[in-house]
Amino acid sequence: MRTSPALRAAALAAVTVLLPITACSSGGTEEGAGPRSSPLAANAAATDSDDLVSQQLTWKPCPAPVPAQGGGKAPTPLPGGTPWECSFMRAPLDYANPDGKTIQLALIRARAENQDKRIGSLVFNFGGPGASGVATLPAFGKDYDKLRARYDLVSFDPRGVGRSAGVRCESDKQLDARYELDGTPDTPAEVKTFVESTRTFADACERNSGTQLPHVGTTEAARDMDLMRQVLGDKKLYYFGISYGTELGGVYAHLFPKNVGRAVLDAVVNPTQTSEQASLGQAKGFQLALDNFAQDCVDRGDNCRLAGATPEEVQQGISNLLDSLEKKPIEGIGPRRLTQTLATTGIATALYSRATWPLLEQGVDEAEGGSGALLLALADSLNGRSEDGRYDNSMTANTAINCADSKQRFTVDQTEDRLPEFRSASKIFGDYLGWGLMACTDWPVAGAWETPDVSAPGAAPILVIGNTGDPATPYEGAEAMTKALGEGVGVQMTYKGQGHGAYNSGNACVQKAVGGYLLDGKVPAAGTVCQ
Repeated sequence: MRTSPALRAAALAAVTVLLPITACSSGGTEEGAGPRSSPLAANAAATDSDDLVSQQLTWKPCPAPVPAQGGGKAPTPLPGGTPWECSFMRAPLDYANPDGKTIQLALIRARAENQDKRIGSLVFNFGGPGASGVATLPAFGKDYDKLRARYDLVSFDPRGVGRSAGVRCESDKQLDARYELDGTPDTPAEVKTFVESTRTFADACERNSGTQLPHVGTTEAARDMDLMRQVLGDKKLYYFGISYGTELGGVYAHLFPKNVGRAVLDAVVNPTQTSEQASLGQAKGFQLALDNFAQDCVDRGDNCRLAGATPEEVQQGISNLLDSLEKKPIEGIGPRRLTQTLATTGIATALYSRATWPLLEQGVDEAEGGSGALLLALADSLNGRSEDGRYDNSMTANTAINCADSKQRFTVDQTEDRLPEFRSASKIFGDYLGWGLMACTDWPVAGAWETPDVSAPGAAPILVIGNTGDPATPYEGAEAMTKALGEGVGVQMTYKGQGHGAYNSGNACVQKAVGGYLLDGKVPAAGTVCQ
């Protein structure tokens, strides 16, 4: 089963990685960052004399992505022939020791069409955390090409990701076993195995990447972006953050409010939530998406492959399938079997976009007939597994970044106490996301904070776009982010649609509003609604 490049890119860009942890981590406050704060990154002026600011980037034709970035072929030119160029930027490993060891951050760009009217570089972060911007931006290049009228389109692998001092933990075979493991244990023996697997993974991360782990948090990534702004030659940061990228953008705005240029946050993380609250919100969000999928199936009658005269009956069929897979996995791809956990991952993957609902319908139908290939391929796309059995490091980096950010650590007893609320939120995803709370339990690095401080007094307007049907970053997050940024900074608009994100839906109203702001500086009216 070959996964399409579009689906693979969408999976990499998805904010929520359901195993081993939800990707909506809590962001960084100045107070939480405490000992990791740095004179170098405290404000722009502190870096003016540093040799890192004056470094010159050497741009070259982009090579094919390495396995840690997802592999594949070198990016092809954009329509019109503009090539993709790649480079590396040096940054401090530890901003508290700016004269110490440095790391290299991988960058990619496509130059602006009109250099005479060029505004600057528009920096993208596609979420995760853990998505390789170097691999993802070319995959979505056509979707954002209108913005290249006046911007160089730029993205990067954040620290710990891909070719930017990527975090390494377990081998490919060990990751295969990890993702096949029962992620919703319901016997003492299964709980013991689950806990041991989480501990083993954390130990492997410390053994193989112990130097990086204390320095891969969101605050450090935000400081990297301000260094990047200066190295790219921009007085302000022009930014497009998607999913977790909205949290990163909010933390940047808090740290460097005077350096914010035109910024767009799309598919917005709720900055007022702890990691537990975010996971519960996602259980509700994915349930909402599944409700909408099931209703669509019923509305199409005989044109839908799945049995059920009501949305509840359609979902009961999916639940029955998952129950049967817990008892007996079915044929998947080659020697690999489709387990309950992998099937749940595949179902969640297909709910990220309405465009992939047909794959969900087909995958469930085929699995009910004994073939789990499609659902397994969907799970592989989110887990970062290529056809040759190699994993990129997106899931590993996701855990490392989340655990560096979030202070919350859960015992088995605490997790089990919370499961009823998760089950109430979603019969399909509740246990799955509830047990995910334990991903950081044995992590070797303490988390930095509970919730982010994204208040940004004095910053330029930041456009905040919420999608009412978003499963991974529920709509309420946009309102919370707007309020948290502060009066006169956050400007909220709404897209009444389905799927994760708004701009990438192709909706003309959304794209016109975003383009008008980024290209012409026209801030949409607060409360603008697109549908």
